[in-house]
This record gives sequence, structure tokens and C-alpha cells, in this order.
Amino acid sequence: MKARELALLALNDIEKKGLKSDHVLHGSFLEHRPDRQERALATELVNGVLRYRLRLDTLLGLYYHHNFAKAAPVLRNALRTAVYQLEFLDRIPAWAAINESVSLVRKYKGPHLAKVANGVLRSYSSCPDRLEQELRNMSPMEQLAITSSHPQWLVERWIERYGEEQVRRITDYDNTTPLSGLRINRLKTGRADLVDAMKKASGKVIPTRLEDFIFTENFSSSEPFIRNGMVTVQNPAQGLSCLLLEPCPGEDILDMCAAPGGKTTYIAELMENRGSITAIDLYPNKCRKIMQRSDALGIDIIDTVTADATTFSTNRLFDRILIDAPCSGSGVLARKAELRWNISTEKIHELTLLQQKLLDNAATLLKPGGVLVYSTCSIEEEENMLRISDFLQKHSGFTLDSSSLVLPGDTAGFDGAFAARMTKDR
Repeated sequence: MKARELALLALNDIEKKGLKSDHVLHGSFLEHRPDRQERALATELVNGVLRYRLRLDTLLGLYYHHNFAKAAPVLRNALRTAVYQLEFLDRIPAWAAINESVSLVRKYKGPHLAKVANGVLRSYSSCPDRLEQELRNMSPMEQLAITSSHPQWLVERWIERYGEEQVRRITDYDNTTPLSGLRINRLKTGRADLVDAMKKASGKVIPTRLEDFIFTENFSSSEPFIRNGMVTVQNPAQGLSCLLLEPCPGEDILDMCAAPGGKTTYIAELMENRGSITAIDLYPNKCRKIMQRSDALGIDIIDTVTADATTFSTNRLFDRILIDAPCSGSGVLARKAELRWNISTEKIHELTLLQQKLLDNAATLLKPGGVLVYSTCSIEEEENMLRISDFLQKHSGFTLDSSSLVLPGDTAGFDGAFAARMTKDR
């Protein structure tokens, strides 16, 4: 199965079943075994269509003679895929993008809709500038939402919070293909040795300001190092909360929202694999994956507990607790393109209730003098500093440290992130 068909079927599954794009693509590649070039193109098409969906749909709506939102999913995604190639991928000939998309519509929906697809794409090809004309009649906010392909309500709230210039940087970052972040496993190697080995393997290594993290533009060259546990795929922004926690060898640590285990294993590496980490997740299969990941990295101080972290209780208290809370993910839209279409104010409100329950329970599990770090991959104030403010008002025995951090999501390859460190009174 070729890249365009793989992309079309993946987009259909993501849209109809609400599945995650990386999971869908991974399963598809395992089933159909495309070569590296086809995998790369399929991934590009899926992520590109998901990122630019609003812009593509607005454009296609100008050439489709009915309500484009009500078109058959196969037709919608085939047209989106074709126009994404025509708009953004100069290396692909226009005839190839059009003909293959029309052929796929014919294969899955028959000749009538194939004729419709052909007509829409030919109309677009003959007059590709209609969107630019339409944008002139829109408000600046509408223009930014469509050209950056972000929900308008989200753009509006970000502008109110960060200002237009910063929001343009954030949306530009969200629409780039992110660098692959790698965490160096300090239990198995050092930065200098790892970088030398990767360079010998033809991997382009880009240093970061964090000693344990690097970026690479050539992910495939890093795969052998991932398999042998020398590195873990992790954006450096995700490691900052672990550094803020400052775990020490021999301590007793609780990771309350541990899956998929990236932060849990980094804490273990920072502890030199000495001490104890209790990792909580609600689902047994995710707990198993945490243990598989820790085994691959040479870590043996992690114990998983299948439990609801909002009600988890034990007869012992912990030296340090990390809450990497479930959140909207608005700081990782470059990496998880479909998230921008799933965020809503209602969803954010639901998440804040969960986040507050996690914080409240953590307060009962921490030793006097212990450290509590709360983190998210969100840039929404309700999920971040407002949660901390509410917690501190409710729990007077905690003090906020000055070493909290906020990353807007446009900083030299770092995802958007938030973390706050609090200390419990003795």
C-alpha cells in the first residue's frame, strides 16, 4: 500500500474513531510494511492535513458546490491530502497529487464522487488564489485563525493572554515539523560518548541547554540507540519538571500520573537507580509498558501501582511527589497536530477539576519538608498557575518556590510546558 492510501485511511480512522495519529500510523506501518520513503510521505501527509485542516477546509469550501463539512469522509480527506500537497509540497508534481487522490476516491466511493473530486481539484488548479481574496474580507482575528489553522476561540484567548506577536510565534511553531528530542541515559553513557557515536552513525546532533538532552533531525539514525537503551525519545521540555523535582539517590518518590513512563524513568536516572519510585496509572496495560521501558533502560527501582491517583492512599509518606497532570496539551500542538481540534473550554474545565483532586491528594501523601512538583504540557492559565493559586489557598502548609517555569512553546525546539515546585512545611 502506497503513502497516499495509507494517509487517507489513517485520516479516516483519526476522524471517525477519535484515535491518536501516531498510534494509527504505527499500526498501519506494522500491517502494511511500507518502505522508509513511503512511511515518511504518509506521515508528512497525515500530520500536514491535521495541522492545516481549517485552512484546507476553508479553501476547499470555495470550490466544492455543497457544504464541505457534510461531504463523505473519504472525499474530504482525499481532497485535503491533494490540496495539502499542492499548497505545501513543491517536490510533488501537481498531476500526481490530483490523479492519485481521484483514483483513491474512485476505489473507495465509486465513479460519481471521483468525478466530483476531479472537478474540485481542477477548479482549484485553474484558480488557486481565491482564498487570498476571501481573507481580505475577514477580520484580522479570522485571518490569523485560518492562515495559521488554529481554532479562532483559541487564537483569541491566546492573544488576550500573550499578545499577537507572541501568538504568531506560537502558531508558527505549532505548524513546523518538530525536531526529535532525545534524552541521554546517564546510567549507560555520557553526553560526549553518545554524541560521538551518533555522529558516526550519520546522525545530525543538535545540542540543547540541558546536559541530558539533544535534538536530531535524522530520527532513523537514532533508532539503534533507542533500542539498546542509550537514549529515550523525549522533548527536553518534558524533562524540566524532573529537574525541578531534584530527586536524590536513596529517596522515596511518587509519580502520580506516570504513563507512558518518560518522566518516571528520567527521575530514576537522576537518582542513579538508587532509591524507590512508585509509579501510578489507572490502566494495567500502561503500567506494564512503564516496566518494559524501565527494563530496557536498565532501571530496577520502579514499582507500578494500578490505581486512581486522585484517591490513592498508602501507609507511608514520600520525600518528593511529581504530578504530571492530564491536561489539554495546548503546548504540544506541533507534536500532536490533531489536539488543536479536540481542545474546548468545556474540556479544559473538566481537566481543572481532575487536576485539583490530584493536588489535594498529593498533599496528604507528602512528608513534612517534602517537595511537590506539578506540571502540564499546557499553556492555559486555568490548568497552570490558577491551579497552584487555588491549591495554596486551600493548603496553607505549602510554600511556592521561586523556581517555577513557564515555556510558551516556541523556544528553540522546546514544547510548551508549565511546572511549579512547592515545599511542605515541617
